[in-house]
Amino acid sequence: MNALLPETRERFLLAITQQVPAERIAEIHFFAPIKQGGVESGVAVVAAWPESGVTADQAPLDAETEASEEGAGRAAESPSRRDAESKPVVYTARYRLILKGPDRGKWETSVTAEADAPLVSVDAVVRGVQRRAGDVEEATRMEGYEIRESLRGKI
Repeated sequence: MNALLPETRERFLLAITQQVPAERIAEIHFFAPIKQGGVESGVAVVAAWPESGVTADQAPLDAETEASEEGAGRAAESPSRRDAESKPVVYTARYRLILKGPDRGKWETSVTAEADAPLVSVDAVVRGVQRRAGDVEEATRMEGYEIRESLRGKI
């Protein structure tokens, strides 16, 4: 993904990283925002490594993620990254932006821990939510290194 993010997505990402440090985030799935009645709202599913001291460079990888890794910005593969016992914490992040009226510009966010689950399960949950919601547009996935690269110098 390009290091340049749309303004609202960047603002949402910054709000998320105020509650979940960027170095802990494994991936985020952003659902398409909804504009209704002068209000824009958005939801994201965040998978972050627990606070147990595991950093992004030490985080375990599942086979699907490992197979997709390529390019600059990735930490070198090493056995220390393969701690099968560690599962990311799954958060639901939401924002609400008032677009019209006297409260125009008002911004609210929340980030709530929901469960611990392997990354493969997070992908399955995201696909299920999309299917049930009838979303035509797929959720945008950003991996941890993309998030940190996009926010470099901003957090």
